[in-house]
Amino acid sequence: MGKLERRSWAEPFKIKVVEPLKMTTREDRLKAMAEAGYNTFLLRSEDVYIDLLTDSGTNAMSDYQWAGMMLGDEAYAGSKNYYHLEENVGKFYGYKYLVPTHQGRGAEHIISKLLIKPGDYVPGNMYFTTTRLHQELAGGTFVDVIIDEAHDSQNLHPFKGNIDLQKLEDLIKKVGEKKISYVTVAATVNMAGGQPISMENLRRIRALTSKHNIKVVFDATRAVENAYFIKMREKGFEQRSIAEILKEMCSYTDGATMSGKKDLLVNIGGFLALNDYDVFEEARNMVVVYEGLHTYGGLAGRDMEAMARGIEEAVQEPHIKARIGQVEYVGDKLQSIGVPIVLPVGGHAVFLDAKRFLPHIPQLQFPAQTLAAELYLDSGIRSMERGIVSAGRSKETGDHYYPKLELVRLTFPRRVYTQAHCDVTAESVEAVFENRDRIKGLKMVYEPKYLRFFQARFERL
Repeated sequence: MGKLERRSWAEPFKIKVVEPLKMTTREDRLKAMAEAGYNTFLLRSEDVYIDLLTDSGTNAMSDYQWAGMMLGDEAYAGSKNYYHLEENVGKFYGYKYLVPTHQGRGAEHIISKLLIKPGDYVPGNMYFTTTRLHQELAGGTFVDVIIDEAHDSQNLHPFKGNIDLQKLEDLIKKVGEKKISYVTVAATVNMAGGQPISMENLRRIRALTSKHNIKVVFDATRAVENAYFIKMREKGFEQRSIAEILKEMCSYTDGATMSGKKDLLVNIGGFLALNDYDVFEEARNMVVVYEGLHTYGGLAGRDMEAMARGIEEAVQEPHIKARIGQVEYVGDKLQSIGVPIVLPVGGHAVFLDAKRFLPHIPQLQFPAQTLAAELYLDSGIRSMERGIVSAGRSKETGDHYYPKLELVRLTFPRRVYTQAHCDVTAESVEAVFENRDRIKGLKMVYEPKYLRFFQARFERL
């Protein structure tokens, strides 16, 4: 037999516990979708077949993590699990000081209140919903300084998460370095389609910000996935381990906000990690007000232990290869049948390009929200809108933000679904694509004040 050019891969784990899924009819789904106001966030979980809404807190924990849960030290102060978490954050991320929080937005809240003064500017590589809101509530203005290629779904730039150094320098010159609270650097960039940032770009950001005495705050939520892309795509990193690459990435920053619910394979938990003792001291005081004592930050001891162990598992090469491989498998399958998606395929999700999928639906009729609803109606798959609804409104004018990217995110939880679920997902997208000309848009009938995509309600036009 000749040498095989390509061998099949399989998940680097076996299934120990199963959770039965509820099968629904189209009539069931029509009723559920109408009750949810055509917002997939408002569906009941039990009415969902394959849940690709988010990879946040929806991961399957390992036996090693579950065993750690049994070792939870639920002391109010000084839990041994806190010290294990602190040790692993230092070992794998390289930061000196740790403030645990209930999840990533707890860390975003604290760092925003600490470092942003009213009238400040916070440049970053594309907004993220909760990050920008915390910055705005603290009196800051987010400024997008990502490279232009990130706004083009078909551009094949390998690092579309990169910051445009000229845009950043122009902003510093325009407003003055003292009006820049910090630069927020996300890796990977969710709203661009899970796109990575290069190590070279991180080095150059560090050099520029050091010159102006500006801090860099890392959104390290999916930094392990970013490290994988650096290993695969950036010259000089082919032989480096994921753990080594991750630690070098963090070394060019002053601190990090972390939602452990993504990379770190847990269902709840996050942290703020810092290198500046004075900022840490203030954050340690503030966490007591908003989250919990500085050695638990709103988490049970068992949650901290699961996260500490998740840090160890996240950087294992077979895990991250299979995790991103599953996403790429679905992306390649959809691309092969002509479905418009964001390219290159990102780390945690396949992003459908709703503008090109439903070109007859104008942006004010919410094409991505519409497409997410149609996918659920077809097969019971739950996805998420990442377009005009998620972008929200300008706090100055009250007008909608009109993002160039109007996307539907098919987000894969880690270690949860099999290749058969991936095939079902691709086939459902294909079925909706074949009938796309019959689909009509939506109108918004209820809009909450903040983060409207979570609770807004719609009706069919």
